[in-house]
Formats: sequence, structure tokens, C-alpha cells
Amino acid sequence: MSGWRSLSVGVVGGGIGGMSVAIALRRAGHEVTIYERSDFAGEVGASVSCAANGTRWLHEWGVDVAKGDPVVLKKLINRDWKTGEPVSVYDLDDYEERWGYVYNMFHRQYMHAMLKESALGEVGEGSPAVLKVNHKCKDIDLQTTTITFENGTSAKHDFIIGADGIGSAVRRIIGVHPAKRPADSSCLHCNVMTEDAVKAGLVDYSQDAALEYWGGQEGKWDKIVLSPCNGGKLLSYYCFFPRDQGDYTTQAWGAEDRPVEELLKPYPNLDSQVLKHLAIGKEIQPWRLWVHDPYPYIHKENVCLLGDAGHPMMPHQSQGACMAIEDAAALGIIFNTNYFDGNIKDALALYEEIRLPRATRVQAAAAKAAYNINERIGFSHNKNIATYKVEDSKKVLTIEEMNAYDMYKDIEEKLAAKRGQQYLDSFVGGLPVGLELPSGPVIKAAA
Repeated sequence: MSGWRSLSVGVVGGGIGGMSVAIALRRAGHEVTIYERSDFAGEVGASVSCAANGTRWLHEWGVDVAKGDPVVLKKLINRDWKTGEPVSVYDLDDYEERWGYVYNMFHRQYMHAMLKESALGEVGEGSPAVLKVNHKCKDIDLQTTTITFENGTSAKHDFIIGADGIGSAVRRIIGVHPAKRPADSSCLHCNVMTEDAVKAGLVDYSQDAALEYWGGQEGKWDKIVLSPCNGGKLLSYYCFFPRDQGDYTTQAWGAEDRPVEELLKPYPNLDSQVLKHLAIGKEIQPWRLWVHDPYPYIHKENVCLLGDAGHPMMPHQSQGACMAIEDAAALGIIFNTNYFDGNIKDALALYEEIRLPRATRVQAAAAKAAYNINERIGFSHNKNIATYKVEDSKKVLTIEEMNAYDMYKDIEEKLAAKRGQQYLDSFVGGLPVGLELPSGPVIKAAA
């Protein structure tokens, strides 16, 4: 497009979102520098869910997904709290056939290393991104787009992306101050080696290749979530319970491990098999859970937010990483040679228009699924089970809405409107005309 130019981009935060956007913008022809506050040392790993709407971008960017050593999920299983018997099962056998990509479950450290290699390595399109560690953002001059770091250095870029997580400094700098409150549930995470479970004579859940849940049907906060990763060698457990049984809002992930007795205490009636798994758990870490209201905006001047910095959400739709990856993809598309006309502020306004409504919808759905697993993508489809009940059947988030979405079409439609052009493709908001949604009416083209 006339007016396209290669930009210097500063990314504050080198996590999954930061590495993803570095890949996307590198592929689009831009020069990217990532500033990470830490040196990545000593990070405790949990699992990361990457459904088709995230996986598709990894493939588009040429990421070597095999290096992330994922488990390809075959099922979502919700089990009875006490007996462990399946209550609701959503089969993913035709998932790749339907959506074009598999549902991957990664170990966070492996996924991060995989993305980091794609962002910084010589292989692939575009100039390798540069990583600078121990660069904690202190301030940003919005007029000159200059970042000042606590180590005394500064850097000027054409535009800046705040990918610095739930405690984002960039968010505060652009004037977004979250209304947040502690969740009604607390969470402890632990890792169980499949080999240790098998040696102890316990069930080998890795054989299920499933995201498995105990509880969540009763409108209570007690819920166990099991995510297999590292090719099934590691079982990553998220253990939720009412906050009045343990409040970790002042605790930090990465601190000293919590005792196993603390992990087991809230669950006197839990299925004995999974309880025995938890009893051999390692790296028991508290996960602070906060409910955030949607933000009014995610960009100001030549600065924007991405991932948890822009729309932190509860983990109960397993979409946090996918939303960060989609953010990255949106920036990669909007700033590529086909769409970017050289006006950075207009491009970031389009980014906000594309990303904020979709991410906010998932954010709200994740808060609902916290205490009702029937609201979770996949299980929301299983209306024939006896315990199925949702808050509003017309507002349920579905697998179709997540995976049928075409970001290119969404961007093209919104660009056409901005430029006074007619949009003739059979998509509305990135969703194909004719797609059935729970809200009842089919998506229809504007008259």
C-alpha cells in the first residue's frame, strides 16, 4: 500500500504476548526491540492452552510448534467431584477437520522458548527482533514515544506496545486505571510428573489427552483443572476453592512453594484418585485471581496494550494466551504492506476497534465460567446433560464463535467503512454470514 514504511517498534514485556507480537511485526517488515524487566531466570512453569484460534497464527508465522512439545487435546472432560465419573464430555476428534488447526496444550516455559526462537532467530521472514533483559519500564513520553527504564537508559520508537502483563506499567502510563476486585475463589497450582503418578500406582491421566475438570457443575467455587503438557510427561493442576479458605491476593507467583497440606485441605470429599495425584504435587504456587472490568480504551497516541495488559481475564475459558496471540496477529496484519498507509494513530485506533470488543466478550464469559462450567467453550454445547444450566442461553460463548472468526475479514470490513468503501464479502465482524449463534438470529449482512 502507498505510504507503507518499516517502523521501529518497542515492546515492553517479553512474555508470550511480547514474543508473539515481535514475530508478527517482524514478519510484517518492522524492526522490533523487546524490553523485559527480568532475566527469565527461576520461572516456575504451568500449562498454557492454545486452541485453534491461537494455533492458526503460530502456523501462519512459521513457528516450529513441535519445539513447544505440546499435547494435542482430544477431549474436554468434566468429572463428578466425588466419584471422578465423567459428567460432560466434549469430543475434539473432528476439531482439526472443522477448524483447520489442532488444540495444543503447552508447558509455559517450552512455549516461551519456542516463540522466543521465532522472534529472535535468523530463520524466517523479517529482521530478527532484539531482546534487552533487565529493562523495567519507568515512564513513557507519549509525545516523543520515548521509554525511560529504571536502569537509567531510554529508547525512542515509532510506536510502543505494552505487553507487560496484569500489573502493566504501560497501562498506568496511558491513563487506564483498572477497577479490579479479588475473585471469590483462590487458586493453588501444582505440577505432577506422570512418571511419578504411574510409579505410585495411580491413574495415568496423560493417556486421556484431555483438559479435565472435577466439579464446577454445582455453582460452587471448588474446581480442579488438569492440563497435560510436555507431550504428556507433566500434569499441570489448577486447584480452585473459596477465597475464605485461603486468600492469596498478597502472595506472589515464584515465591517459596506452599506446603502440600495446604493444597489438600480444601478438598475432603474430592475423588480419591485425583487427591492422590495432588498429594505428590511439586512446585505448589499461589495464583492471585482478580476480576477486571473492561477497559475504556487500549491505545493512546502511539502506544497500545496487548494481552493481559489490555484485557486481563479469569482463566476459566482457557483463552488468555489465545487473546494475546490474536492481539499480536491483529497488529501484524494492520501494519503489513496490504493495510498500513503510514498513519500509526489510525492503525492503532483500528487495532482497538478490532480487539477490544472480542477480548471483552471473552473476558466476561471467563468470569461466568468461573463458577459454572457449562458456560465454558465446548461444555456450553452439551445442553443434553442433566446438570446443564447457564445464566443466559443467548449470551453463551461457543466454539463456533471463537474458531470461525476470520480476522482478515474483520479488518477489511472495518477499513472499508473508515475509507468510505463498500464491503461486499459475506462476513460481519469477522464471522461468516449464516453462522448460527446462541443469540438466535443468524449473522446477516447489513442491508
